[in-house]
Amino acid sequence: MSRFKSNSRYVKYSSVYMTTNSKGEKVQALTPAEIPEHRILGEHLIKQGQRLDHLSNHYLNDPAGFWLIAKANDGMTVESVTIRKQIKIPVK
Repeated sequence: MSRFKSNSRYVKYSSVYMTTNSKGEKVQALTPAEIPEHRILGEHLIKQGQRLDHLSNHYLNDPAGFWLIAKANDGMTVESVTIRKQIKIPVK
């Protein structure tokens, strides 16, 4: 099983369960992260070259928290969020 940092969305919002793989072996699996809705701090106008990890570090004090910004903007990928001109920033 992979190890995640303590602030990972998988540590905070997922559960581990046992299942059987295609070889019939018992293995641990992880449920998808069920991330709750966060209040919105405000909006940010994206400038060319800005990245979500930098914005996450600036607004949330956590460069690995880019997924919170993606979630606040209904983005499945970082790219789907950064192509927008304006994005929502969640409260940390």
